[in-house]
Amino acid sequence: MAASALLASLALLGGCSAWSDGPGYYWQSMAGHLAVMREARPIRELLAQPGIDPALRRKLEQVLEIRRFASADLALPANGSYTEYADLKRPFVVWNVFATPELSMKLEEWCFPVAGCVTYRGYYDRQDAERFAAKLRADGFEAFVRGVPAYSTLGWFDDPVLNTFVRYPDGELARLVFHELAHQVLYVKGDSTFNESFATAVEQVGLERWLAAREAAGGDPALRREWQRFAERREQFLALLKRYRGELEAAYASPVPDDEKRASKREIFASLRRDYEALKEQWGGYAGYDRWFAQPLTNAHLASVATYTEQVPAFRALLAQEGDDLPAFYAAARRLGELPKADRERALAALAPLARPTPQAALAPQAPPRASAPATPALTLLSPKPGR
Repeated sequence: MAASALLASLALLGGCSAWSDGPGYYWQSMAGHLAVMREARPIRELLAQPGIDPALRRKLEQVLEIRRFASADLALPANGSYTEYADLKRPFVVWNVFATPELSMKLEEWCFPVAGCVTYRGYYDRQDAERFAAKLRADGFEAFVRGVPAYSTLGWFDDPVLNTFVRYPDGELARLVFHELAHQVLYVKGDSTFNESFATAVEQVGLERWLAAREAAGGDPALRREWQRFAERREQFLALLKRYRGELEAAYASPVPDDEKRASKREIFASLRRDYEALKEQWGGYAGYDRWFAQPLTNAHLASVATYTEQVPAFRALLAQEGDDLPAFYAAARRLGELPKADRERALAALAPLARPTPQAALAPQAPPRASAPATPALTLLSPKPGR
């Protein structure tokens, strides 16, 4: 593939950079992604091997079923994405770097000539990410390095299943695949809220239908209960971060001296840690989000948890308007994507009052049961570590 096409595909997955940073950043993006692709092996070939780990075998079989459902029942792209598996022998595929000023929640931006500007820089080597974060700190910024388990190349490549997320609970695995394939259906340059809201609406509908199909086929609600527990924890964690992000924004906006703002900042971060420990106790000791607190807390931690899903109700209303027909919904969403941004936002705002209630209430027992994923940042940046 031509280098320009490769760069375009990598702009979303690994952060952006002005060319003034030199070719090194672009080279690591290209080389890193190609290294991932070299590790990919067809899942069906792996399943034919007698010595494959039984737990991995079950997960890969589940991926193929999810992949089939995505195309056959959700009209998502029928291509080679998520039909191969790559073991990268590391916990994340990319490490993203986020940065803010000391007393501000405004993230720094880096721009790419094809895909536009994003608020992170991505590296395939953690040490490279840490070095860039150290440079930002030396320049007076607060910086946070966060591992990313998955990304989408927007259809430029057949994205493989990775060891970094394959062992997630089945519901989360399905949600991730549906979400990333939705980005292949529609991506509008420079409008993260539109893109993530659309993909989140697709993942919600997809997960609702997939869980319903699984339960109808087997009659066992265990998968729904597992997803419910997983989704509730993530929703509670995101709500905690959103609350404390708001407290920091209010502290920085207050008309007091900077030293008082710094004191408030220290108190807010200490309180956040205490409340997280209380939340873990409520969860029975579940520590899936501990790695988020592994580094000293900074503004960049909370600023990086951007809520890009505010237009999800409008997209759900658009789907209802199209008779719950997904291909018609995709076509209508593409038409919206072609509008100037201001017109697009007005059209979505007009749809929002028509939105059905989101299926969050489905997390409580109801008949017929439904479930959905809570709003999350782009890709799967806040997916917790699987297990207890």
